[in-house]
This record gives sequence, C-alpha cells and structure tokens, in this order.
Amino acid sequence: MSTLAISPNHVVGIAYTLTVADGEVVDFADVATPLLFIHGIGQTIEAFDDKLNGLKVGDTFDFELDAANGYGELDPKLVVDLPKSIFEGEDIPEDVLEIDAVLPLQDSEGNPLDGRVVEIGEDFVKVDLNHPLAGEDLHFKGEILSVREATEEELEHGHVHGEGGHQH
Repeated sequence: MSTLAISPNHVVGIAYTLTVADGEVVDFADVATPLLFIHGIGQTIEAFDDKLNGLKVGDTFDFELDAANGYGELDPKLVVDLPKSIFEGEDIPEDVLEIDAVLPLQDSEGNPLDGRVVEIGEDFVKVDLNHPLAGEDLHFKGEILSVREATEEELEHGHVHGEGGHQH
C-alpha cells in the first residue's frame, strides 16, 4: 500500500459522493470505477484539491465547499439572449431547442462551452452559461484509494494514462 501523501503532480484515485444542500447526489465514483485525476493542475476545483492535500491511501474525507469556493455564485450576466436564427439550418436538428437542453456552444474566441436553454422566444433563445452547479454549496464525502507520482507524459498531456485514465 502506498504511503505517499497527496500533493501536486500526483495521480489520485478516489471513491466519493457529491451532494448539494438538499441532499441530492449530483456526482459519485465508486471503488470499481474511481475518479482519477492529477492533483494540483486544475482538473478539479482548487478548494477541493486543498482539502485533499496530505491525505494518504485509506484516509477518508468529509467536507463542504460553499458556492464561492466551488463552481462560483450564479452570475446573471451569464444568462444571455441569442438569436434564434443561429439554431436553424440544414445541419442542425429541429428538436435541438427544448427547455433544459444543454447546447454545445463556443465563445467569440472559439473556446467550447455549454449553455442550458431556459427560454425560447419568437426570435431569441435565452441560454444560461453558468456551470450547472454554480450557486450550490457542495458536500464531498469519500475515501482515498490510490496515490502515485504522475509520469512525465501524463503531466505533459494534462491527464491520467493507463487503466481508468485516458488511452492513446
């Protein structure tokens, strides 16, 4: 069993449950399919990484992050009206516009982002670009399953390789 403590540039495997204030489970990973990530390189919420620093295999965790330290507060400026015409055309399925549908979009610089449809008007579509968990306090509970040093290649690529990670 590894005695390495979690610190930046380590591959960490966890089983966990993420709930929000009303107790709804919004994400989880179990022992059979753990969440694997490289600690400290921005793959997870910074405050989440901070809470795991120093833990070792077999340690458990149980903590809350308020919305500001999680996915941020809801930003009303990120609820925008887009011209309905951009969702029309031969290449776009007719049923793409439905309330609560998540649409793959891109900003003016070509960066991908998701928007959730909140209203469909005569000539506009109101889209919420906030993270789905923005404004939510988060409760994480789980166990550290594995800790190892990330390989040079994993650090270069920015993701975990091998079993449970990215395959090339």
